[in-house]
Amino acid sequence: MSSSARALAGMSGVDAQRLPGASLAAASMLLALSGTAALVFQILWIKQLSLIVGVEVHAIAVAISAFFLGLAAGSAWLGRVADRSDQPLRLYAKIEIAIAVTAVAVTAALAHGAVPFTHGLKISPLLAWMGVVVVIGAAPFLMGGTLPVLLRATGAGRVGRAGATLYAANTGGAILGALLPAFVLIPALGVQRTAWVAASLNLLAALGAWMLDRRAAAGQDDKPAVSVLRPGSGALSAQAWLAIGLYTVAGAIALGYEVLWSQMVVPFMSTRAFAFSIVLAVYLAGLAIGSALYARLEHRLGDPWRVFGLLIACAGIFALMEAAMLGRWLVSIQSMAEGAVRSWTDSGLAGMSARFAVAASAIVLLPTLLLGAAFPAVLRIAVPAERRGQGAGFVLAGNTLGGIAGTAITAFLLLPHLGTVRSLVVLAVAACLVGAIAVWQARPVAPVARALVLALGGAALIVGWALPTDHLARLLPGAQGKDLVFHEEGHGGTVAVVESGRGDHRFRRLYIQGVSNSGDATPSLRYMRLQALLPLIVHAGEPKSALVIGYGTGITAGALSRYPGLEQRVVAELLPAVLHASPLFRGNYSAAQDAGLDIRLRDGRRELLGSDQRYDLVTLEPPPPSAAGVVNLYSRDFYALAAARLNVNGIVAQWLPLPTQNLEDTRALVASFIEVFPHASLWTTELHEMLLVGSKEPVPLDASTIAKRYAQPGVRQALAEVGIASPAALLATWVTDRDGLAHFVGQTPAVTDDLPAIEYATWVRPREITRTLPALLAMRGAPPVQSADATLLPDVERERALLDLFYGSALAAYRGDRDGWSRDAAELARAGRDNPYFRWFIGGPE
Repeated sequence: MSSSARALAGMSGVDAQRLPGASLAAASMLLALSGTAALVFQILWIKQLSLIVGVEVHAIAVAISAFFLGLAAGSAWLGRVADRSDQPLRLYAKIEIAIAVTAVAVTAALAHGAVPFTHGLKISPLLAWMGVVVVIGAAPFLMGGTLPVLLRATGAGRVGRAGATLYAANTGGAILGALLPAFVLIPALGVQRTAWVAASLNLLAALGAWMLDRRAAAGQDDKPAVSVLRPGSGALSAQAWLAIGLYTVAGAIALGYEVLWSQMVVPFMSTRAFAFSIVLAVYLAGLAIGSALYARLEHRLGDPWRVFGLLIACAGIFALMEAAMLGRWLVSIQSMAEGAVRSWTDSGLAGMSARFAVAASAIVLLPTLLLGAAFPAVLRIAVPAERRGQGAGFVLAGNTLGGIAGTAITAFLLLPHLGTVRSLVVLAVAACLVGAIAVWQARPVAPVARALVLALGGAALIVGWALPTDHLARLLPGAQGKDLVFHEEGHGGTVAVVESGRGDHRFRRLYIQGVSNSGDATPSLRYMRLQALLPLIVHAGEPKSALVIGYGTGITAGALSRYPGLEQRVVAELLPAVLHASPLFRGNYSAAQDAGLDIRLRDGRRELLGSDQRYDLVTLEPPPPSAAGVVNLYSRDFYALAAARLNVNGIVAQWLPLPTQNLEDTRALVASFIEVFPHASLWTTELHEMLLVGSKEPVPLDASTIAKRYAQPGVRQALAEVGIASPAALLATWVTDRDGLAHFVGQTPAVTDDLPAIEYATWVRPREITRTLPALLAMRGAPPVQSADATLLPDVERERALLDLFYGSALAAYRGDRDGWSRDAAELARAGRDNPYFRWFIGGPE
C-alpha cells in the first residue's frame, strides 16, 4: 500500500481501498468538452424558449432560472453520489451519455413546445410553468454533476489547485461554446443539427472517461488512489458552511454585475448576436483565467479566507471604477482595434468582433478574473479532501442559487429603481461586506487586509456619490453633441430619446439598447403612416380591426386612429419605457393617451400565440432583422402564425428596411414572406424602407375603393403631410406583385425558426442600399389598377417619375456621383417644391 493510500485509510469515514483515478490534465480535457457542449445547449434553449414563453424579461428569467436550478440541484446531489462511488470515471461517463440523450430530446421538444405551453397556460399557468422548469432543468441537473464527479476522480491532490484547474478547463470550453453557435453552427446547421453537434461532444467526453477508467484500472499501482466515503460520515464544518454561504452571496453579486454590464456595454456595442456572444466569451474568459492563475499561484497566496475576501471586495470596486472611467476614449481604442484587424483579415465581421472584444474586455474582464480566482479559494476552505465531491457540489450549488437570486434582484428591483450606476454602488458595497466577513476569518489575523477591505467599501460609497446617474446615458452614440431629452433604464433594456437638427429640421430619435429604432423626422413619419394606412386603403374587405406589433414612436399606432372604419385597434409592445417616451414624438396623434387604443405589454409573438383574436390587419414594425432575437418576427414560422390570426381578406403588412442587411439577406426575408402568402405585393414607402403586403386571398387594387378611402378627411390629411397628396401618389409607390418578388428571391432559402440565418449574417456592406434598392426597383411594373378612369394612370406615372428622380438623386449621392446628384437635385427642387417629403431632403420650409 502506498503512503497516499495509507493516509486515506486513516481518515474518518473513508474506506481503505484503491480506486482508479484520473490525471488532472486528462480530467481537464474532458471538462473542456463538456463545458463547450453545455454552453451550446444553453444558448440554443434560450433561443428556443423565446419562441415559447416570449421575450419578456420576466418569462426569460424564469426559464433561465430553471436551467440554473437544475445545475444547482445536480451539483449538490451528484456530488454526494460521487463521494460514494468506487468508479467515479464510469459515473462521469454515464452522466455525459445521459446529458447527450436528454439534451437532444429537450431541444427537439422545445421546437414544438409553443402550442402546448400556450394551451397549458389556459388550463393551469402553474402547471405550464412547472413543465418548462422540468424540461429545461433535466439536462442541467446532470451537467451540474460533471465538475464534482471529476474533482472526486482526480484523487487526493490539493483541492484548491485541482478545483481551479478543472474549473478553468470547464470554463475555457464554455468560451468556445459561447462563440460557436453564433459564428459557425446555427447559421450553417440550424438549431436542431447544432444540438447533435453539442451532444457528440458529450459522447466524446464519455468515451474519454471510459478509456481513462480502463487504463487506470489496468495500472492501479501507478495511479493516484481515490477514496470511498461511507454513507453518513463526516459532515462539513461550520467554517465550510460559512464559506459556502458567502460564496452564494458572491454568486448573486457576480450575476448582478452581468445584468448591469449588459447595460454598460450598450454605448460601445451592437445588438447583433455576435456582440452578445463575444461579451459572454470575455466574461467566461475572465473566470477561466482567474481560476487558472490561482491554480498556478496557490502555494504563494497563503490563507484562503484572506484571499477570498480580498478578491470579492476588489471585484466590486473595480467594476464600479471601470464604469466611472468609461468615456469616448474607449471608442477610439475600439476603432484602432477594428482597423488593425480589418487590415490583417480583410473581414468586416472580424473587425467588428475586435471592436466588441475591446469593449467587453474594458468593462468585464478584470472583475470576472477576480471572481474566477475566488472559486478555488472557497474550495480550499469548504472542501476537505475526503469529501471533495460533496463539498464542491455544495459550493457550486450555492453559487448557482445565488446567481439566480442576484439576477432577479438586480434586474427587477435595483436596475428599474436605482439605475445602472447606483446599482453598481449597491453591489460594490455588498461585495466589500462579503470581503470583510471573509477577511475577519483569516488566521493568523490579517490587519492590513481588514483595513484594505474597509477602505474599498468607503471608496465605493464616495465614487457612487460623485458619479452622475446619467453618466452612461451620455455615452450613447446618438447623444454625442445632442440633447438627451429622455432616458430610462429597465430590465428589458435602456430607452433614450435624443433631439438633433435645427430649425424646421429639428427632430427626435428613439434609441433602444443604444441602437436607433426610428424618429419623428418627415421620412420616418412617411413610412410609418403608410405602414398603417396603405394596407387599410387597399384592403379587399371592410377592415374593422388592426394589430400593430411594435409601438416604437407611436406613429404607426397613431395613424390607425385616422381611419374611421376601425372599431378595434391593438398594439403589442414589449418595453414600458417606450410608451413613457411616446409623448415626446410629434405626429403620433397622442397614441399613448388614446383611450381607443388597446396597448398590451407583451412581445408580438406571444400576443399571437396567446390569443385567438383575429384581425383584418396585422402590421409589423419590429427592430431591424439582424438584431439578436428579432428574427423571431421575420421567420416563415412567424408569418404562418400571423396568417392564422387573420380574418377573411385579412392582410399582414411587414416593414422591410433596406440598409440594415445585405442584399442576400433581404432576399431571404422576402422568401419567408411569399412562402406563406400566395398574394403578396411590394410598396416603396420611403427611400430606405419598403412595405410587404400579404394575404391569403387576392388584394385587387380597385381605383374607386382606393379613392373613396383616401378621401376620408383623417386619412387624406395624414398622408398629405408626408407627401402622398392623392390616390395617384399612393399607387405610385407600388413596386411589384408576388411573381416579381419570386423572381427577386430566386433560389434563396427562407428564414425559419430552426435556421434563422439572417440573425447571424455577415456584416452589412457599406452603402448596401445602392445594391438593394435598384435590385428591388428593377422588378417594378405598372400597378394592376382596376376600374381606373382616363386620368388616374397618367397621374400615377407622373408621381412615379418624381419618385424616380428623387431616388436617382439619392443613389447618386450615396455613390459619390456629385454631377448626377446635383443635376437631379436641381430638377427635383423645381418639380417637388410642393411635396413635404422631398422638401425635407432638398431644403426649404415645410
